[in-house]
Amino acid sequence: MTDLSDSPQGKRCTGCKRALPTECFAADRNRCDGLQVRCRECVAEYSAAHYRRRRQAVGKSVREKLEVPHGHKLCRTCGEIKPHSEWHRNATASDGLSTRCKACRVIQGRQGHLKRNYGMTEAERDEMVASQMGLCVICLKAPAIHVDHCHETGRVRGVLCFNCNSAIGKLGDDPDAVRRAAAYLEGSPWKPTLVAPGVYRLPS
Repeated sequence: MTDLSDSPQGKRCTGCKRALPTECFAADRNRCDGLQVRCRECVAEYSAAHYRRRRQAVGKSVREKLEVPHGHKLCRTCGEIKPHSEWHRNATASDGLSTRCKACRVIQGRQGHLKRNYGMTEAERDEMVASQMGLCVICLKAPAIHVDHCHETGRVRGVLCFNCNSAIGKLGDDPDAVRRAAAYLEGSPWKPTLVAPGVYRLPS
């Protein structure tokens, strides 16, 4: 292994004594080189041990420490041990990784999106999809995927497929425009009638 301890690209950890690249160390403005003296893994291990001692000191239970292979991390949300490639980077964290794995972040992000935009939970969305037999309520063919709502009142109307959701959006969510489109497809276009110069009237 290349000795990086005296290189500007590396540093030796005072904990595990390994010579590691500088990205393995968290920032510390109080140090002359701007880096902590222990690598991220040693800091994380020390923090976990300190946490267990504090819990035991006040008589609280401590979860059994799992053996996490090198290059992996335990997600406290899903409880799975995953390789570092399954985590987003977080420069402020002791180990340089996010507290939740990518999959859990996606799930929680989707939950937050439904709550913020439609005021509903995933369970409520799934119940609505089940009541539609899993199908888009307009075409009755494609799977129901996109939650549709009234942009004026915020009321959720149903769950549509991508094409139908896009179609009513491009028609401006206008029921009259949708009726005219249906008449057009049926061979009865609603042609305007000239009632005065520059003034047209649509059939009622």
